[in-house]
Amino acid sequence: MKSRFIKMAVVAASALAFMNCGDDAANSVSNAISDNGIPGVEQPGEPIIDPITGEIIQFPGENETIIDRSDDDGTLVIGGDSENENATVVPGDPESSVPGEVGPSDNVPSDNLCESSSLPGACGDDPSLTNPSVGPVESSSSVEDEISSSSEEVSKPESSSSENVIESSSSEVVQQAPKGIFLADDTDENKDYMEVVYQTGTGDNGGAVLAYPKRLSETQKHGVVLWGPGGGSKPEEYEGLIKRLASHGFVVIGTSESPNGTERGKPALDWLEKKNSTPGDPLYQKLDMTKVGASGHSMGGLQSEQMLINDSRVVTAILNNSGAWDGKAAAQVPTGVGKTIAIVYGEVGSESDNAKNDYNNPGVKIPACLIRMENNNYGHGSGPWDGQAATVAWMRWHLGGEDFRKADFVGSTGKYIDGPVYTWQGAKGNWKGQCKNF
Repeated sequence: MKSRFIKMAVVAASALAFMNCGDDAANSVSNAISDNGIPGVEQPGEPIIDPITGEIIQFPGENETIIDRSDDDGTLVIGGDSENENATVVPGDPESSVPGEVGPSDNVPSDNLCESSSLPGACGDDPSLTNPSVGPVESSSSVEDEISSSSEEVSKPESSSSENVIESSSSEVVQQAPKGIFLADDTDENKDYMEVVYQTGTGDNGGAVLAYPKRLSETQKHGVVLWGPGGGSKPEEYEGLIKRLASHGFVVIGTSESPNGTERGKPALDWLEKKNSTPGDPLYQKLDMTKVGASGHSMGGLQSEQMLINDSRVVTAILNNSGAWDGKAAAQVPTGVGKTIAIVYGEVGSESDNAKNDYNNPGVKIPACLIRMENNNYGHGSGPWDGQAATVAWMRWHLGGEDFRKADFVGSTGKYIDGPVYTWQGAKGNWKGQCKNF
């Protein structure tokens, strides 16, 4: 290989400046450079100068180290030529005006000074660490913190349940799937989060609405919410609430209509179960059908209550502007199997008496809440629109296992006990809630 010698001081300064990988690597470089600026070599006497070019040829003395810039492949070689297996080869930029300047490369040798760095992308992958146009790094600790924070943000799963990591006796790290159903990490029930798929004219009878997160989880199941529209209404009229539930991680099926029974709810859940067991379906093995939530407006609320009573898959219900006409349905919900119920109503809604009678029935033995929307003339249509947040929060609590939400519903103070009702117009009215049997 034909080679020409270059000035040692310029090369060492350029190459090492772009190999700075934090305090450890910097100390290693500092210790490897002698007072004369030549890596790992004590240099007695004066250097030998080429009389024609004026370049340093080599320093006299024992165990000389020569830096050789190859004309053939643009690599910087320390300790001989690139054919010497003991040489340290640093990728260079053959087009650079600075001899030995380190450019991006995927072929960083095993004895590179940056190999021991714990920083992701150090010395090659992250342009902020290797590209002089990005600017100097203030300190290795600040870069480490910034990269660590960025790495957490990227790798953090979109779920409120973090993964469990178990280290075996052989030091092998085993990743376990997160517990519980998938939920958006963002927990504000007053907001929409993830993109959703929204389909109309579907379901077992072609009249339902289906909504689910566009990006389904690979490690967790998704909770299911059955929604029932009010009498004479279509599920499409509740697009806002359905999409919000889906944006928080739920798969929502809105039935075509809502009888005061299970005639539409059961077939809708059976249809979802079939999708969950059909290979090739987008929802294949994505659903937790063992703990379903039911909700609905007016007649849809009555449907959700009957599903809670009669379908073992349904474990919780939240009625919007509804309540059994005879005030006896909530008392019929099976006890001892973990079922819960909530009833949201408007202060001047036509459902007001039914809601209160259903909740106050002394035969109600399951955990139950009665939540009024007041101080804004809330009527029969208040729950699914201004009151959307209560339904989302209830489902995140009872299906998603977010036990911190209990304080929002149960006790003497909390969001849905005496807090403000938030709408797209801001704070508007108040919640007035009470619970029992918790």
